Amino acid sequence: MKLSNKFLALGIFVTLILASVVSYYASGDPDGLEKVAEEKGFLDDAVDHSLGDSPLADYGVSGVADDRLSVALAGSFGVLLMLVGSTLLFKFLAKRK
Repeated sequence: MKLSNKFLALGIFVTLILASVVSYYASGDPDGLEKVAEEKGFLDDAVDHSLGDSPLADYGVSGVADDRLSVALAGSFGVLLMLVGSTLLFKFLAKRK
């Protein structure tokens, strides 16, 4: 295995660990948009997005009772989805030359 492949594999591993373990400890405070909506008084007027009840909504996996596992699965799935998507995109763009 070449050094660049080892480095890539290590990077993916570290990213998966961060997404599945550290993300559980992320701040529970509202994000910027939610904070402004709260301060300006229109937070109660907000409606759920049409995908608000999707399997990965609210940074978790629906149907998984354990919060830590739910967040870990959602984070790992998001990393893998972005990895596959970006790999396919870059391969497509490389062929266009």
